[in-house]
Amino acid sequence: MAQKLTDTKIFKAQKREKTYMLADGGGLCLYVTTTGSKLWRWRYRFEGVPKMMAFGAYPDLSLQEARKLHEAMRNVLKKGTDPMQTRKAEREHFTQTTKPPVVMTTVKVVRDEKGNKLVKVTPVVNGFHWVYLQWYDKWSADKDARHASQVKDRVEKDILPKLGHRPIADIEAPEIAAVALSIQERGALDLAHRSLNTMSQIFRFGITMGYCRRNPAADIKAGDFLKGTNPQNFARVDQKEFPKLLRAIERYNGMPITRIMLKLMLRVWVRTSELILSPWSEFTFRNGKLSDTVWTIPAARMKKVKGTPVPHLVPLSRQVVALLEELHVLTGDTKWLFPGQKDLTKCMSKNTILAALNTMGYKGQMTGHGFRGLASTCLNERQYNAKHIEVQLAHLERSTVSGAYNYAEYLEPRKKMMQDWSDYLDEQLMLAKR
Repeated sequence: MAQKLTDTKIFKAQKREKTYMLADGGGLCLYVTTTGSKLWRWRYRFEGVPKMMAFGAYPDLSLQEARKLHEAMRNVLKKGTDPMQTRKAEREHFTQTTKPPVVMTTVKVVRDEKGNKLVKVTPVVNGFHWVYLQWYDKWSADKDARHASQVKDRVEKDILPKLGHRPIADIEAPEIAAVALSIQERGALDLAHRSLNTMSQIFRFGITMGYCRRNPAADIKAGDFLKGTNPQNFARVDQKEFPKLLRAIERYNGMPITRIMLKLMLRVWVRTSELILSPWSEFTFRNGKLSDTVWTIPAARMKKVKGTPVPHLVPLSRQVVALLEELHVLTGDTKWLFPGQKDLTKCMSKNTILAALNTMGYKGQMTGHGFRGLASTCLNERQYNAKHIEVQLAHLERSTVSGAYNYAEYLEPRKKMMQDWSDYLDEQLMLAKR
């Protein structure tokens, strides 16, 4: 059986617009999804019927381990037994009266006394992964498909790699806290809080079904070890309300300048004051067309953080360029992008965005800062690089030595990310208009 994959080839495989497959031979394949996940699958036939078995995700299941498991399953098939049915039997209750514990297995490569590699199959009774599958099947039944998919991705990316192999009854509070902290460390604060809540739901389900006796997630309080999300100061709508908000902005019947301001807030991720206090001198126009593809905000105008103040670079998507050119026709002969209505020598009030949102019916539900949080949550859940997101939000602290040299870091991937974001907003608006 010819084997085609190598660790180098797998490592270099990047996500594309559509999921694609890399074959290793004998039906063993690695599927690279649109989010960048790499999933082992085995395609085989049983009694003439094509089937596919999931082995696990790379790199949690290495190339060598996947091949060992593949060989073991091929041996089961050679004996005339459907490997899929064998695995299914492990996950089911064998009788309704005694309800024995469900057993799943973990597979890993170990070495014997002579250094030879062996496949070690370990039974896991009522594993967290198995209980999660039962919870998700019931929980997602009446949930919005997009929301359910986001929760599934979050669990499979952040929680299962750390807790999935553990018997649910053996998991303790420090392990749960460690999962949430690891998410916070990459800058996804909202996701850390949400993941903690999801873990608690899974444990509550486990208690109800008799798979465990207590919920260790209930023994800890997010505020004791996670940073606060400050939802009252930076209120924002839920993601499922996003299309409705986009439609409301599109239909806003106030000043055209204010409507453009709202659209820009959605797309450039700067703070409210950083946008409203923007002068036209930070942009270059030739014959009415914007020649800049990146907007440089001087360090003096940025919010003060630890370290050396640095300029902030904002890649401009095609949609943002069009908005700025439209705005330039309206206010280009003044100093400010958004001059005051009564005094053109002064900029607009910082409360303009909040007042417009209140007029549209979002009082207490959405703020100018909420656009930043909403963008961060959406793109983190779509598995964009968390550090690219944090740099674009100007959240990362700069060291005194290197700060002045690194403000342009990750500029190329950020350009793509910001264009993707504007395209995503257009897609959501089209859905809202249907």
